[in-house]
Amino acid sequence: MLSENEARDAVIVALDCDRDRAIELADTLSGVASWVKVGMTLFFREGPSIVRAMQDRGLSVFLDLKVFDIPFQVRGAVESASLSGADILSIHALGSSAMVAAAREGAEAAAKERGGKRTQLVSISVLTSMDQSSLSEIGIERPLKEEVARLASLAVGAGSDGIVCSPQEAAEMRALLGPQALIVTPGVRPAGAAVGDQRRVATPAAAIAAGASKLVVGRPITQADDPAAAMEAIVAELSH
Repeated sequence: MLSENEARDAVIVALDCDRDRAIELADTLSGVASWVKVGMTLFFREGPSIVRAMQDRGLSVFLDLKVFDIPFQVRGAVESASLSGADILSIHALGSSAMVAAAREGAEAAAKERGGKRTQLVSISVLTSMDQSSLSEIGIERPLKEEVARLASLAVGAGSDGIVCSPQEAAEMRALLGPQALIVTPGVRPAGAAVGDQRRVATPAAAIAAGASKLVVGRPITQADDPAAAMEAIVAELSH
């Protein structure tokens, strides 16, 4: 069981919307939520200013860009993205240990340039919209959990602070990576909420119990009639 502050800090609200709605939600959730996720759609349209707008409202930012390219490009992209001041940034583990190491170099260079803490890196293992048949479709026949574990070990060994995986793999990843690893789990849905396009899901309490560090929750909060109340209900589930 988490304290109320720990529970609040564990939830990342996914702002998968346009700027006006993101700012409206940030104002609504300021003082209620601690973290928001800014994804590709919002960041590619608004740029670093949207990160600063969230932080001006007292919110920490998970910048979910899933960076994936050759090491040279990834180093530069991560450095540029980290200069926005993002607290956590996502990359893909599939790019190899050399790519992950280059990402770490970029994050460290940005921290030196701007001063302050380094942006933490989390590496995508297998997207939560995918299942075993999805992996087979792209030529990966290894069992899904084995593939997640393989990529997690590769990424953390090369300098990633942690990984992104579904709640269903969180327990194995905690055991594999140890207590310090940052384990971020999308696909979190309160009991009774619609699953949407996620395949591998769990409730907030189940995800935390399994070993997740942070839970990404989008539509159950952002599309609720009262987003602040929906957030408080998740905090209460985690802390009571």
